[in-house]
Amino acid sequence: MSTDTKKPEPKKELTIRQHLESDAFKAQLALVLPKHCNPERMARIAITALTKSPKLAECNETAHGKASFFKCLMDLSQWGLEPDGRNAHLIPFNNNKVGAVECQLIIDYKGLVELIMRSGEVASIHADVVCENDEFEVELGEVTKHRIDYRKPRGKPYAYWARVRFRNGGQKFEVMTKEEVDSIRARSKAGSSGPWVTDYNEMAKKTVFKRLTKWIPLAAEVRDAIDADFDRLPSVDGHVVRQSERPTLDSLTSMFSDGAAEEAVEANQ
Repeated sequence: MSTDTKKPEPKKELTIRQHLESDAFKAQLALVLPKHCNPERMARIAITALTKSPKLAECNETAHGKASFFKCLMDLSQWGLEPDGRNAHLIPFNNNKVGAVECQLIIDYKGLVELIMRSGEVASIHADVVCENDEFEVELGEVTKHRIDYRKPRGKPYAYWARVRFRNGGQKFEVMTKEEVDSIRARSKAGSSGPWVTDYNEMAKKTVFKRLTKWIPLAAEVRDAIDADFDRLPSVDGHVVRQSERPTLDSLTSMFSDGAAEEAVEANQ
């Protein structure tokens, strides 16, 4: 008489898209999103980003890759920014140390401006590219002239500058050469892909503006976010998300490794 027992079939892991479409994950997004943001919309935009980039879909291949994708998405959610290719980008890159494709979060210039404007300290922000045929003058750290003749070719870019005007009437400038911008790009994990390739000038303006923010009197939580020190993160409705409330990359990796996320998602379907 046969005593063979049927082995249980291995549990099929869910893809990133299946997680994004689940009620369980949308409920997690709702916990960290500012009140003006919608978890369904955030999930839908993330799916669009995933669809547009086949390389990003390779994050599905490992628990570490999945975790990196969701960590980027949770960080963006806490800021109230969307990975729409305008304010922020989800960029894939090969992490040779762990042997996996990971997701890298890049905040665009426009997203950074939106974050700064929420502080209430700044009246206006401007950043621009300086080309060979522009008239451009700087005196004692202040841009005194930038005149562009749109009737003729501007030539190649050679510098970038940014200006912030404060509500109290003061202003601050920052200027960087293209060589300085390129040296920062070279240190970026996503320097050879994504917006650094498709939208170089926007990333260059963001770079000079980010340097300028060191002179802006910002609220502590905004400063921490810009410096990528996620001890506390800002949101529009005033809620501050502390480090203890945020999932770490290690905890997310563990979640995808042991199947707990799949069980939680299936329970809500």
